[in-house]
Amino acid sequence: MSHNMWSYVPTAGHGPDDDLTGYSVEAADGRIGKVDKYSAEIGNQYVVVDTGVWIFGKEVLLPASTVTAIDNEERRILVSLTKEQIRNSPEFDKDKHLGDPAYRDQLGGYYGSGH
Repeated sequence: MSHNMWSYVPTAGHGPDDDLTGYSVEAADGRIGKVDKYSAEIGNQYVVVDTGVWIFGKEVLLPASTVTAIDNEERRILVSLTKEQIRNSPEFDKDKHLGDPAYRDQLGGYYGSGH
């Protein structure tokens, strides 16, 4: 995992003006869903993925450092995680994601531990 999990790795191809909403998201082993929302705030960057019927409508928040590549032409994002890692990740909590340090620590613990 990168030094700061809440920032895109320089090789991901993220531009400050990229609108990632609706991009398809592909895990290391296949498509997992589409971007429902994202944050471009420096030091607090992430994507929220709507997994649709794949995990019965679960939404997951993925720290920006999990993004390995952004293909603006194909409107898709590649992430370093497997489907299983994403399936087991903490569910996105829209009420806590912005201001709850404990929730952010929970996410950091999961993604920072190499799941």
